[in-house]
Amino acid sequence: MPGTDAVVQEIEALRGRFGGGLSLLYPFRRPGLPWPRSLYGLHRLGALRAEEADADLHHVYGPDLYVYPVLRLLRRPVVYTVTTSLRPRPPNRGALPAIHTAVVSNRRDLATARSWPVARAVLIRPGIDLSRFTPAPRSLAGQVTLLVGSAPWTRRQFRGKGIDVLLEAARRMPALSLVFLWRGLLLDEMRGRVARLGLEDRVEVVSDKVDVNRILARVHAAIVLAEEPTIVKAFPHSLLEALAAGKPVLASRAIPMADYVEETGCGLVVEQVAADAVVASLEALASRYDELRRRAEAVRGDGFSQEAMLAAYAALYAEVAGTRPAAPADRA
Repeated sequence: MPGTDAVVQEIEALRGRFGGGLSLLYPFRRPGLPWPRSLYGLHRLGALRAEEADADLHHVYGPDLYVYPVLRLLRRPVVYTVTTSLRPRPPNRGALPAIHTAVVSNRRDLATARSWPVARAVLIRPGIDLSRFTPAPRSLAGQVTLLVGSAPWTRRQFRGKGIDVLLEAARRMPALSLVFLWRGLLLDEMRGRVARLGLEDRVEVVSDKVDVNRILARVHAAIVLAEEPTIVKAFPHSLLEALAAGKPVLASRAIPMADYVEETGCGLVVEQVAADAVVASLEALASRYDELRRRAEAVRGDGFSQEAMLAAYAALYAEVAGTRPAAPADRA
């Protein structure tokens, strides 16, 4: 759904500041179609080589640090941003020197990357436009309404991203309502699951492009679940946006953002993607809501501004390209 994907939003913010073209290494328009990772981007090799004449570097966004063979055929240095988390071991260790700089978003991954044979690893947090969000405090009067981000791309992710677990939690907790932000994929599948559990009156599936700030004004907190750290962003935008609106957040222990939540006290960490663990976390949220809301309001997305992210990448681009920080009209 155009304009709703967090990674694309980040890329467009960079392009808006520094210029540059956009190439999709995955060859299909819809996710989930089988295609060997080793072939990603080879259909674009000719165009990428031609574009290098006007470029200082290539900036790749990928879920994990995988050196696609096409990257080894490029002449300009490659900056690679990992959007989810690093796996314990690199998938193609011998090819890692082809990456000039690996960018990670959290300390967990920085320590891992620095143990691998990459030329350099740096930490740059993702950024959002904080000005788009305004605090809208809600009192907790018996009913808890949660915003659920990071919709599944595939049927398997209904389990992996805790969608089924959240629906089961709602079935067990009559005081719980859920608002799912959906991408348009698997919408009928989701509506069918809601209907089978008889939750149509307490589960809302928002499948259109909406003003998230208005949605956040209606909820008490936001949640993102994941069984493993490589299927959601390390810092999900829906949780950053909730904090910008002064709402507490809940995150799975597997997600690196859980460390930030624990350090700042702006929400709660869900230890397992299981109905019992979610219910226990929601009961804790209800009992400590005023305290958690105050801490979320104090944090308000501090450290995740879009300007801070752009400034960090400006410095990195200048260093990698060996030039001064790029002005808006320059190409990166």
